[in-house]
Amino acid sequence: MYATREGLVGKNTANGHVITSRDHFVSLPSRRGLSAKGSGDRTVQVCADGGRCEYAPVWDVGPWNTHDDYWDPDRQEWGDLPRGVPQAQAAWYDDYNGKKDEFGRTVDNPAGLDLADGTFWDGLQLDTNAWVTVTFLWSGVSPGAGQAQGLINLRSGPGTDYRVVGYAAPYAVLPVECQTQGEWISSTDRWDKLFGGQYVTHAYVTDEVEPPPC
Repeated sequence: MYATREGLVGKNTANGHVITSRDHFVSLPSRRGLSAKGSGDRTVQVCADGGRCEYAPVWDVGPWNTHDDYWDPDRQEWGDLPRGVPQAQAAWYDDYNGKKDEFGRTVDNPAGLDLADGTFWDGLQLDTNAWVTVTFLWSGVSPGAGQAQGLINLRSGPGTDYRVVGYAAPYAVLPVECQTQGEWISSTDRWDKLFGGQYVTHAYVTDEVEPPPC
């Protein structure tokens, strides 16, 4: 998926969140993927080349379109396009819809995802718009789930000696594969192993579904 930086600090998102400097969330081009303000019931995992990832809630609508739920098997509009192909991508590469979006604007990039500045610069460590891998977590199933309480480091193992490989954004709902013991952080030595292979301390995660032990 081609991702662009949203910016727009000080503006309101589609769910009423006021965008702050180096904020952490993403935008998808349909309200069918939108979380409520202060919620992460629609969360994506976004990963860049090099292995950096972020789990982030969907808090805005865009880029380009507002009815393009390209991740859904029952697509709201542009139903002749393959699942997983944003309308803007088809317009850019294949002259779909005369190279125009739903508003009649000429599409000048193939973006299907916008990233808030903190997700873009800090989470994924991007310095320009880029192709990324996106997983729409509400469409999958995991044995456990937790919600990030604040911005949390993703690590390659259950302790602070392991390298940081990205972030879990505030309110993101995390797909927890299992739970293991590791370094004591704040009030617990429990660490959540996520389905992406990363680890987060459970000190800053609340259980939505209690995970099994690793």
